Parts: sequence; structure tokens; C-alpha cells
Amino acid sequence: MFVELVMTGIFIGAMSGFFGIGGGMILVPILLAIGFEIKDAIGISIIQMVFSSVFGSFLNWKKGSLIVGEGIFVGIGGFLGGYIAGYITPYVSDSLLQALFLGLLIFALLRLLFSKHHEDDSQTKTMNKAILFLLGAVIGVFSITLGVGGSIILTPVLVGILHYPIKKAVSAGLFFVVFSSVAGFISRMMHGGIDFGNGMIVAVASLLGVFIGIWLKDHVSHKNHKTALIVLYLVALAILVKKMI
Repeated sequence: MFVELVMTGIFIGAMSGFFGIGGGMILVPILLAIGFEIKDAIGISIIQMVFSSVFGSFLNWKKGSLIVGEGIFVGIGGFLGGYIAGYITPYVSDSLLQALFLGLLIFALLRLLFSKHHEDDSQTKTMNKAILFLLGAVIGVFSITLGVGGSIILTPVLVGILHYPIKKAVSAGLFFVVFSSVAGFISRMMHGGIDFGNGMIVAVASLLGVFIGIWLKDHVSHKNHKTALIVLYLVALAILVKKMI
């Protein structure tokens, strides 16, 4: 089990750095396939997200691909939502969690499929700061309840509605995960429900993967990056559907 968790951590870290996701959208289905229960898988996912998002955002900031700006308002909202989610998860059934997760993946896939391609900031739109905060709070509640970082929802919104270039949307999505995952971690630790031992194995291993993933992100075209992201969502969707069936 240890070797499986280490290899999973490296793989998920690479996905996190490359796609700007917390990793939960892939990690949770993998942990379910290994044999973990859904709520244990979500707890492990939250620990991994804290490590990968903080380290990945630092690397993106150093490379100049992360512009903090309005992301702070979305992030603070995400922190509040992620904290609240810790109170909600114990009262939600496993079947409902899986159904919500399935709906999230379908929404994200459709947003990406029908979004136009932008390679610069010339058409990037903005939102009122209060709306950004509210958006972050809603995404935070939804995502941490499901054990994902929130970029699964935020990145398609940034690309499909606010016209962000895909690589900057990916960096902003990973930055959001910092806020939502830290809040979710604090909340879940206060109320139990986290497999800390296995979570740390996956989280530490994911740091190497994050470094690899961000390097890869900086060496692919915008178009290929978006195509790869769509493929990722399709794979996660297939894994989850198979588990539910």
C-alpha cells in the first residue's frame, strides 16, 4: 500500500502542477479503486491539496504565470466556503457525494468544450469584488465537501466566461486551491475524519510531481494544454462512473 500511495502522490502532483487542479478529481477515484471509503479518500485528498497547491502556486509565482490580483477575493471566499464545508460533509451520504462529484465533472467538461481559445489578456473580463468573493465561497463549499480543490469549477469559469488564457486560468485555479484546501483541512481536523498517516504519504510524494507538472505546463502550447485538460476530465468521469456502476 505504501508504494502505491507514493506513486499515486507523484502522479497526482504532476496532474496538479500541469492542470492547476488540487488533484482531488483524480485522486478520489483512484483511492476509491484502491479500496478506501469515500470520506477517507476525501480526507486524504484535502491533505494532498494543501501541499501541492501551496508549492505549485509558489513555483507559478516565481515563473510569472500567477497574477494574484482579483484571485485574493475569490480565494478568501473559498477559504470561508471550505471551512463551512467541514461541518457539512459528515451529514452527506456517500451516494450523494458521488452524484455531486459526477455533476461537477460534467459541468467542467462542457464549459471547457464550448469555450473559445484565448492566448493573451486582451479579452479578459472582470467581475465585481463582492461577486468574486461570493463565487469563491460557493465553490469552496461545493469543492471541499467533495474533496476537490475547486479549480475544477473555477478554471472552466475563468476560461469560458471571463476569457482568461488557459495557462493563466490554470495558475489562478491552483492558487484558489490554497485557500479552499487549507480551510477544509482546518475544519476537518477539528471535527475528525482525516486519515493523516496515509494523507501525508501522498502529500509529500506529490511535491515531486508538482515540480514535474509545472515544468511540462510551461513547455506545451495553449491549444494542446486545453486538449489535455479535456482528456483528463473524460478519464476522471469514466473512472467515477465505473465505480458507481
